[in-house]
This record gives sequence, C-alpha cells and structure tokens, in this order.
Amino acid sequence: MTTAFVNGRVLTAKGLETTSIIVDGGRIAAVGETAADRTVDLEGGYLLPGFIDTQVNGGGGVLFNDAPTVEAIATIGAAHRTYGTTGFLPTLISDDLSTVARAIAAVDAAIEAGVPGVLGIHIEGPFLSEQRKGVHDASKFRTLDAAALELLTSARRGRTLVTLAPETTTPEMIGKLARAGVTIAAGHTNATYERLTEALGAGVTGFTHLFNAMSPLTSRAPGAVGAALEHQASWCGIIADGRHIHPAVLRIAFAAKRRDRFMLVTDAMPSVGMTDKSFTIQGRPIRVVDGVCVDENGTLAGSDLDMAGAVANAVRMAGLSLEEAARMASANPAAFLRLDGYGVIAPGARADLVLLDQDLRTQRTWIGGIE
Repeated sequence: MTTAFVNGRVLTAKGLETTSIIVDGGRIAAVGETAADRTVDLEGGYLLPGFIDTQVNGGGGVLFNDAPTVEAIATIGAAHRTYGTTGFLPTLISDDLSTVARAIAAVDAAIEAGVPGVLGIHIEGPFLSEQRKGVHDASKFRTLDAAALELLTSARRGRTLVTLAPETTTPEMIGKLARAGVTIAAGHTNATYERLTEALGAGVTGFTHLFNAMSPLTSRAPGAVGAALEHQASWCGIIADGRHIHPAVLRIAFAAKRRDRFMLVTDAMPSVGMTDKSFTIQGRPIRVVDGVCVDENGTLAGSDLDMAGAVANAVRMAGLSLEEAARMASANPAAFLRLDGYGVIAPGARADLVLLDQDLRTQRTWIGGIE
C-alpha cells in the first residue's frame, strides 16, 4: 500500500520545501507526487529524515550496561523514538570484556529480531585515558590488545563504533580495527595534537562528544580539540544541551569546521522518557540537576537530552537553520556510519521520518514507513 505525505514542509536535497512524498514498502518511492492508496496530512509541520543518534547509553529507565539484552535495547529505542530518533547505537560505557561480549551479542540478536531503529553498537571504552575518564570507572580501563581486537570485530550485524583514547594503543592496532570495518572515534583522551594527528592517519574518523573529556585547545598545545577542529574530513559528535558546551563554544565550533562534519548526539541516560530522574551507573547514584546528569561529586554523567531537543537547541543557541541542524541529526551521522539510504528524504531512501511542529516538538515518527 502506498502512502502520500502531504501538506508539510519537507527537507529534501534542495532544503525545506512545500512538497509531498510517496512511501511504498518502507522506502521513499517519489518526491513531489500525491497519487497513493492513502494520505497522511502533515498539517503544515516539518517532515525531516528520522534522527540518528550514535551515542545512546539508555532511556526509558534502562541503562544498556545494566541490561545488555534485546528487551533493553527495544525499551531504549522506544523511549527515544518518542523524540524523533529512528536509528540509534546502544552505547556501552567502559566495562569488563565479558560485558562487552554480551552487549555485542544482544545487538546482533536485536537486529536479527527486527527491533525498530537499532543500527549497531557503540563501545565507548574501556580503552580510555584515566586523566579524562569523566564518569567512567577507571578500574575497567585496559590497553587495546589482540584479544580485545578480536572481540571488537566480532559483531555479525550492523555497525560497530568504538571510542578509544589513541594513547592506549598503537597506530597499527587502530589500522587493524579500521580495516576490519570498525568505525573509530577518539574520546576520553589526553593525547597530544601530534598523537591525535597520527591516529587520524591510521584510521580514526571521528571524535566523541567534542570538547568533553579530551585534551583542550590552548595557545601552545592544540590537543584533541585542536586536532578535531583542524581536521576537516573527520566527524565530531557534539552534545547541544547548553551545559556540556557553552552556546558560544558551540557557535565557535560550527564556525571553525565544515558543518557537514558535525553530528548531534544525546549521550542519553535512563532518565530520558521518564519522570523519575534518578538512576545508577555501576552502583553509583546519578541524578538530574537542571537538566544535567551528575554523580555525587558533580561530575557530568551523560545527559537527559533527546534528539528533538538537540535539534531545537542547535537552532536556538547556535543560530543554525533548521535544515543544518536536522542534517546534523540525520544525514551527517548516516555518512559517518557509512549507511547508504539513511538520513535523507529522496527516492530509494528508507522511509525513516519525523514530523516536527512549528515549535520543533516531535509529533509523529515512522521507521521503515511504519508509525
């Protein structure tokens, strides 16, 4: 059955335009046509490609580390779908390799079972810097050796994203990961600019939550931030909540680097989609204070942000157009993960869609054409 989406502003390759689309069998069949078996009235809203979030620790009261299962992934995905996320990477923060193995197996099984939205896994640690650990448990940290390499390349389905500190391994090991098809981001790193530049040459293609938990840009030591902003081909995840990054710093970042290399991420925790804004991470109590997740010492511990909120913040805090912000939440992460046919509204692309109202609040979502 074909469906026409009409009476809305649609984000196409030309930008936001008043047009219609036809969806057939989970794909976009045509743009600019209206003849179909049924019609969806968009009521003047914004129809955008569904949001793709590469960093989702939890949602709906569930933390992926606590429950690396198919059921947990489904719960997390359902919570974030409410806010326009139609594709996501369940994210495991630093843990034992046995837990990493369980998480990889759960994501494989979730994709096989057809859990809506799951695109693969993000393994954030345990190959990180103790100096830039954030809320991660440093007792879990380790170097990236041959056994870990075998595990990180073991997923059978979807994409694998690994966040690591380049100083915990070698360019040769990074190259092996990259050649095996793993997407590699630098994060929680105290590496020098020179070490980061070397890692970029070896196979690192992204940076996890730019500015947070990484060596800063200073006058004589550019650090990880300097390497990220200078390297125009790499992608930068960024948490646009006004708290992880000051709005002025957000604007500076977008002025320093090509905007098609930024990805909005949530770094979301179990509190997203819940009225109860307290939870635990590996036994440590976390609470949401003024919209920010913090531990007992006030250390940032992920976020209570959703993707619709990130898009709205990028528009309101950084002065981006809705088109730019929406692409940072869809086309850009799809390109980073090398996902063809995702993150765009064009003939042949997946019908993963989100409808926002004039206040940029989520109204409806479709994954593979199914609401």
